[in-house]
Amino acid sequence: MAIQQCAALNPIPTIIKVDLKKPYHEQPGLHTRWHPEIPFYCKVKPGEVFKVECFDSSGGQVFNTDDADDIKNVNPMGIHCLSGPIEVDGAEPGDLLVMEIQDVQPFPDEPWGYTAIMDPAKSSAFLGDIYPNMQKAIWDFNGIFASSRHIPHVKFPGFIHPGIVGTLPSYEMMNIWKERESKLVEFHASINTPHTVAALPNPEGAYAGQAVSPELAKKIAEEGVRTVPPREHGGNIDIKNLSRGAKAYLPVYVKGAGFSVGDIHFSEGDGEISFCGAIEMHGIITLKLGLIKNGMKDLSIYNPVFLPGPVEAHYGPSRYLTFQGISVDESGKQHFLDAKVAFRQAVLNAIEYLKKFGYSGEQAYLLLSAAPVETHISSIVDIPNSCVSYSIPADIFDFDIMPKEGGPTRQGDMGSTAK
Repeated sequence: MAIQQCAALNPIPTIIKVDLKKPYHEQPGLHTRWHPEIPFYCKVKPGEVFKVECFDSSGGQVFNTDDADDIKNVNPMGIHCLSGPIEVDGAEPGDLLVMEIQDVQPFPDEPWGYTAIMDPAKSSAFLGDIYPNMQKAIWDFNGIFASSRHIPHVKFPGFIHPGIVGTLPSYEMMNIWKERESKLVEFHASINTPHTVAALPNPEGAYAGQAVSPELAKKIAEEGVRTVPPREHGGNIDIKNLSRGAKAYLPVYVKGAGFSVGDIHFSEGDGEISFCGAIEMHGIITLKLGLIKNGMKDLSIYNPVFLPGPVEAHYGPSRYLTFQGISVDESGKQHFLDAKVAFRQAVLNAIEYLKKFGYSGEQAYLLLSAAPVETHISSIVDIPNSCVSYSIPADIFDFDIMPKEGGPTRQGDMGSTAK
């Protein structure tokens, strides 16, 4: 019997392709800023299913190596290379764009990702004051699982998800963002705060996609807002459960919506604490976009609403080792109901515990950034201390991490992160 040729029936079209071997700023269908005049790259009808290819968050600046030279040389102004904008037929300001994630996968020939500690002078890493040295861990993918030669003895399934989904802002919305963030920077500068508090517009590293006119490209580079934070349109949300089967309801500010996606993560712990803290990867996302006409007003939705998908790693409730943090910092200073201080203390408590097994602080820091840890504000009313819980699934380790008499059993050679 002759062997039959296998072919996909009605294959899902890929509407944005990227060449991972070519600089992102030489490719159409990509951009690194939010601005209402970034031209649409392509157009879809509501209900269509399609695929979009995405660079990792660095735009291809990080490589699968055993040194961190690439991390040290990353241009932070060029991060978040987004695929889009995509015009949605019939979308009008005031509508809600309904994004449904059908699938997210790494490129078949790029089954790896990375987690990194960035330069604290150029990033907002949560523990940059404690771990200032730029390092990285490479993760290898085996089906749904990730493991790392730089952080041994751990293996876990990924909640593969986009870190960034969003629509183009109107001029009114963009100017609101710039005004309020500029005031924040001015306020902190006046009291000599020694760290950056907002990522204001900066033309360095800006790429305006198909803005072929030099004048328009310059305008977008100078006016466009950075992609670092989440905002009312979506943006850098970093919600780990926004994976396969999930939906997002995003406000529409311009005719055609202008949907973009990127910053694909294989996995992420709640908080993405090391800034480049998820397992960053190049990826392919399969989407379906729909519309709820006049949905912003009719549903009183003016910030994104998310519906997590049904795909989730299953760890028994009793298999999470949970660390508490309260609003008392490591110097012993009492803060009033400060959930950020409480979160920091919970993370530091977890790191110190993992160091007892032989991990370095940097290894534990990157592991907690990337692994599917769960974080909850357990209390925010019991003066003076907020209480934050930080839960690590014990079964991601190939040794027992549960507390026992005599203290933890130190493991053998734990290797090191790439430096």
